[in-house]
Amino acid sequence: MMKTADLAASAGVSTQHVRNLEAAGVLPTAARTANGYRLYTDEHLSALHCYQALADGHGAPTARAVMTAVYRDDTAEALALIDASHHTLHEQRQTLAQTTQTLNAISSAVDERLHASVPMSIGELAHLLGVRTSALRVWENAGLLTPQRLPGVQHRSYDADDVRDARVIRLLRQGHYRFTRIKPVIEELRNARTGTALRSVLEERHTAFTARARAMLHAAALLDRHLTAYAARPRPIVAYT
Repeated sequence: MMKTADLAASAGVSTQHVRNLEAAGVLPTAARTANGYRLYTDEHLSALHCYQALADGHGAPTARAVMTAVYRDDTAEALALIDASHHTLHEQRQTLAQTTQTLNAISSAVDERLHASVPMSIGELAHLLGVRTSALRVWENAGLLTPQRLPGVQHRSYDADDVRDARVIRLLRQGHYRFTRIKPVIEELRNARTGTALRSVLEERHTAFTARARAMLHAAALLDRHLTAYAARPRPIVAYT
């Protein structure tokens, strides 16, 4: 039997975190002494370690949902949540691969010019990219695009470099990259270099996906062990005196 402080220390978390997880149903309800102190067992420690591993691999909301499903005796739902998280990671990997392929195509055509299609108006470029014209204005305000202004009417005019930059911005925004990460990529492309900044971002993403997949694998091992040892076992609540 462990007190709250003992369980928290064994997992490297705060006592309040342990209480919060128990209240949320992530941990089974603890037994209580006559004077109200919680008493935890090896099952609670196993469940806490499962939750931590799941949070590392799948994120805290999914980890919480998985463990509460386990303690509702709904193992099927817990596994379905894990399947969905794996599917999301797979889709993100596919998007990363497509972005990398597009970068290769863009990098190999940095010096090419679009003769018949440029200059473009803001509406034409928005249509080409499948975005709203307001998005192009936001990118311009952030310093990512620098279109020319036609004399007199002040309409925006996008040349071949602007179109290329806009394509890269759209790709990175789809990957949820902030403007502060996108700006050095665009600056490097404008300097007609090799796109090293963008490649670095994509490599970081690839490394993060690999680390997440390993964390998912570790979490799966702990959850399987926990289910084998505890899920099918009755969990009576006993008041200790």
